[in-house]
Amino acid sequence: MSITPENPGDLNRRTLLRRAAAAGLLVTPAAGLLSACAGSEPEKSDNGGTAKSKDNPFGVKDGSAVKVVVFNGGLGDQWAKEDKTIFNAKHPNITVNMSSTQKIKTEEQPKMATQPSDLVMNSGADSMDRATLINEGAIEPLDDLLTAPAWDGEGTVADSLLPGTVSDGTQNGKFYVVNIAFTVWGNWYNAAKFKQEGWEAPKTWDDFFALAPKIKAKGMAPYVHDAVHGYYPRWALMASIWKSAGKQVIVDIDNLKDGAWKADGILKALEPWEKLVKDRLLLPGKLDHTQSQQAFLDGKAAFIQVGTWLKNEMAATIPPGFEMTLSDYWTNADDKAAKDVFASSGEGFVVPSKAPNKEAAKEFLRAILSKAGSAKFAELTKSLASTKGSGDNVQDSALSSANTLMKNGSSDLISFKFPDFYADLDKESQNLSEELMAGRLTAQQFVDKMQAAADKVAKDSSIKKQTRTA
Repeated sequence: MSITPENPGDLNRRTLLRRAAAAGLLVTPAAGLLSACAGSEPEKSDNGGTAKSKDNPFGVKDGSAVKVVVFNGGLGDQWAKEDKTIFNAKHPNITVNMSSTQKIKTEEQPKMATQPSDLVMNSGADSMDRATLINEGAIEPLDDLLTAPAWDGEGTVADSLLPGTVSDGTQNGKFYVVNIAFTVWGNWYNAAKFKQEGWEAPKTWDDFFALAPKIKAKGMAPYVHDAVHGYYPRWALMASIWKSAGKQVIVDIDNLKDGAWKADGILKALEPWEKLVKDRLLLPGKLDHTQSQQAFLDGKAAFIQVGTWLKNEMAATIPPGFEMTLSDYWTNADDKAAKDVFASSGEGFVVPSKAPNKEAAKEFLRAILSKAGSAKFAELTKSLASTKGSGDNVQDSALSSANTLMKNGSSDLISFKFPDFYADLDKESQNLSEELMAGRLTAQQFVDKMQAAADKVAKDSSIKKQTRTA
């Protein structure tokens, strides 16, 4: 994700995957405004005279070209090639120059102030810092995309998106980032192995710690995780905090509220992770994301926590008969939000402010978010798109378990925003998450250090502060 996820502020998976799925930052346009672009009366565009219409709401010029850069991570790039076909079926006289890379920041950031690409998928470990892009005016607000007609359905683009997608891409009251994937996170296991051994997938931490000795007796580690990229363990830690302490505590953390990291429930959420490490239930070794995922597939560990990009990223090495199944993060007794699921939009596209063909970039985004494009995305990646109904016709056990998890969850989706808001706090949280999972910090030390890092940001008047309302 990547959805490869990234760093998730990452949703890559990672930017996957940063995104608070129900962050509530958006000022929703009025209903009348949402439908304003769908009228039949063509109007002149501001890009040289091409008429705007329902099928061409941005007035894209025939004969023009659009440069699209795609992140080629855990989800691959074949889905984007399908979108190119969908786009050119409606706009055959517009040239789409598409390229794929994993070095987004390295290759694209130097061009942002001079000759940027028209549309950039800002995802992966080498992604550009979103807050910096917005604060420096380097990327274009895309609120007009939300009010444009959906590509192949009724209503507007905004109407077609899953909950949280708009708020995930909104900052300072404006919509900047179009997240095209919808990731669900949790603990993965091999249902076939569990059936063979007569094991029941844990729902609580007590269940897990009771099952762990049986797993070890079979020569497997109970758990494995990415020990190289700190945003991986941070996902699990923040999800546990939300479940234990409740949504308002995470909102307070995101808003740098004084003492937010000392709230009731936070330490309780982190102590099972500390115990997991101290009890030597982790597979030894400093493995990265693909190495840890391969160890899981090889049967060296019973559980791994990642998002729904997992199956597509590891498709080439999944053993025959392996039933990749997603379960929710484990909870403690009396958790305040045990049924809330960690799911959000990620894999975000941005349009540089100095892009030469912004109109075509926005039009290509409409194609990506179309029903046809989203269905292809789900089919090819075995992950949900951020457009409603993308996985309805996909027959896949891994995707089905994610859908089931979503259906059984509450209406609130777990989300946290501080990695998107503050780059330094993002980095420190990753470092401290790694330290906790390496056994070099206790849960209490983690909390103390995170509070100190948050206090430092809060007291720095040179840092522009962000506010999350829900």
